[in-house]
Amino acid sequence: MKKSIKSPAAWVPSLYLAEALPFSAVMLISVIMFKELGLTDSQITLYTGWLGLPWVIKPLWSPIIDNLKTKRWWIVSMQFFLGIALALVAFTLPTAFWLQSSLSFFMLIAFASSTHDISADGFYILGLSDHDQELYVGVRNTFYRIGMVIGQGGLVLLAGYMQAGRFGEALQSVAASWMAVFLILGALMLLLAVYHAFILPRVETAVHERFDFMEQVREFGRTLKVFLTKPHLVSALCFILLFRLPEGLLTKIVPLFLTRGTAEGGLAMSDVDFGYIYGTLGVIGLLLGGIVGGWAVSKWGLRKCLWPLVLCITLPDLVYVYLSYFPTDSLWLIGTCVCIEQIGYGLGFAAYTLYLVTFSRGERSTAVFSICTAGQYLGGVMIPGMVSGLISENMGYQNFFWCVMACCLVTFAVTAFIKIDPQ
Repeated sequence: MKKSIKSPAAWVPSLYLAEALPFSAVMLISVIMFKELGLTDSQITLYTGWLGLPWVIKPLWSPIIDNLKTKRWWIVSMQFFLGIALALVAFTLPTAFWLQSSLSFFMLIAFASSTHDISADGFYILGLSDHDQELYVGVRNTFYRIGMVIGQGGLVLLAGYMQAGRFGEALQSVAASWMAVFLILGALMLLLAVYHAFILPRVETAVHERFDFMEQVREFGRTLKVFLTKPHLVSALCFILLFRLPEGLLTKIVPLFLTRGTAEGGLAMSDVDFGYIYGTLGVIGLLLGGIVGGWAVSKWGLRKCLWPLVLCITLPDLVYVYLSYFPTDSLWLIGTCVCIEQIGYGLGFAAYTLYLVTFSRGERSTAVFSICTAGQYLGGVMIPGMVSGLISENMGYQNFFWCVMACCLVTFAVTAFIKIDPQ
C-alpha cells in the first residue's frame, strides 16, 4: 500500500544523484586517480574492471533486499555506508599500502552502490503511481547524468585545479588532491543520507525479518528456466553479451588516452581540460543521444531504427583513430570528437536497452530483465574493460583503436541475427 504524501520532486532527483556519484567514483574517477599515482594501463583496467563484478551479480542478492527490511532502510543505510567508505579511500592514499587498501574499499563501495541501485529502482516503483513513474522517468535519468557530470566532470576538474596550486600548496600534490576529492564525495553522500532519512516517504508497511534461502534459490531457478526457454535464445544471448564489445574496450582506455603524455601516445590533457571535455560535454552528449534515440524508436519502432542506431554506436569510434594519428592540443577539436562519439553511443544504447526490454516481456519480466542487464554488463563492460589495457599497452593506442573498429564487425554480426517482432 502506498502512503506517500511527499512530492516526488523532493526525492526523485536527489535519489538518482546519489545513485550516480558512487558509480562514477568506482568506474571512472578511480581510473584517472590510479593513472596519476603511477599505474600502467593494464594494471588500471584489470583492477578497476574487477570492480564491475557487483553490478554483474547483483541479481543474486536482490531477493535479500526484497525480503529483509524495507527499500527505504536499504537506501539510507547504503548511503551512510558509502559516505564513510568514500572518506576511508581518502585516508588510505598517504599510506604505504594505498593500492591494496583503496582497491578493497572500492570493492566495498561497488557492492554497496549496486545494492543501492536495486533498492532505489524498487523504491521508485513502490513510491510512485504508474502515471508518476512515466512522468518522472526523464527527471531520474537527467539527475543521474548530472551526478555523473559532478563526479567525472566536476570532481576531476577540481583535482586538476588543486594540482595546479589554485587552493594552496597543501593540496598541490597528487595524493593530497585526490584525498580532498574523496572526502568531498564522502561528505556529499552523508548529506544525501541525512536528507533522505527525513524526506523519503514511507511506502512499505511490512518489514520482512525472515529470509528463506532455499526458497530464493528455487525462485531464481524458476526465473532462470523462463530465461532459458525464451525463443531465439542463442541469438539473443550473443546480442546481449557482444553488442557493446567496442564500447566496452573504449570505456577505460579513452580517459587514459586523453590524459597520457604525448611521449606515451596520448593527448596530454590536464585534469581540468578532461573534466570539462570528457566528464561534462561527453556526458551531456551521451544524455542527448539517449533522448533522441528513445524518441526515434518510439516514433518509428525498434525494427526500423535498429540498423541506423547500430551505425551510430559504431562508426563514430573512428574519431579516436583520427586523434591517435593526428594528435592535437585543440580543446575545440577534441571536444567535438568526444561529443560525436558519445552522442552516437547514447543513440545506439537506447536501441540496445529497448531490445532488452522487448526480450524480457512476458512471465517474470522484471527478473528476466535483471539477468539481461547483468549479461550486458559482463560482456559489454567488465570483461572488455579488464583486458583493454593489456591490448593497448602491447599494440599502442593507434592499433588499439583500429582493433576497436574491427570489433564493430562483431556488433554488426550479432545484430544481423536477432529476431524482432514486427509489432
